[in-house]
Amino acid sequence: MFLLRPPGVYRPQGDTALLAAAFRLIRLPRGARVLDVGTGTGAMAVVAAQRDGVRVTAVDRSLRAVLAARFNTLIRGLKVRVVHGDLFAPLGAEVFDLIVTNPPYVPGNAVPPPAHGRERAWDAGLDGRRILDRICALAPAYLADGGSLLMVHSALSDVEASLRRLGAAGLTASVVARQRERFGPVMRAREESLRAQGLLQPGHDDEELVVIRADKSESATGRQAA
Repeated sequence: MFLLRPPGVYRPQGDTALLAAAFRLIRLPRGARVLDVGTGTGAMAVVAAQRDGVRVTAVDRSLRAVLAARFNTLIRGLKVRVVHGDLFAPLGAEVFDLIVTNPPYVPGNAVPPPAHGRERAWDAGLDGRRILDRICALAPAYLADGGSLLMVHSALSDVEASLRRLGAAGLTASVVARQRERFGPVMRAREESLRAQGLLQPGHDDEELVVIRADKSESATGRQAA
């Protein structure tokens, strides 16, 4: 699929394809509200909006990504609301039937990346959980009762931690898809550091990607603290 991708905006890769495949297995009623958090080029927003009868919102903290997502959905004649902001901040009290997200999850540096640097598309702190933990804490408040979260990330970023945090937030969470992926340029550049942290074993040049699904019960009420 052709997607306009300005410099610094994440290029859809195997993780995006894995998330899209998991999305296609989700049953959604007509009129379902879908949110794509960290939309980047809008790849997942495009996939979601191609499903008949759904209403799609996409959000990204990068203005370049917002403009790219608007362009990539508009040229396909897809009606997608794309907003600029950090994670769920611009959404107020809205709730959604499905949230999809492919957040930064690569173990990177202790110091957050520059606000306008390309690293912020992937660098997620020393343990890769700088953004993942925020999503686990915040997402339940933006799910409608009976709604679901689909989140993709690397096994190097502690899948069990995500499952625990989502469970503690009142969601029923499990891994619904797995796939091994050869390292791309970003991960190859991080190999030495990942081995030093004990996250990568000698001789490995790939990682396992997972999609976590977390469901909110029909009777769940209340909003979680940020």
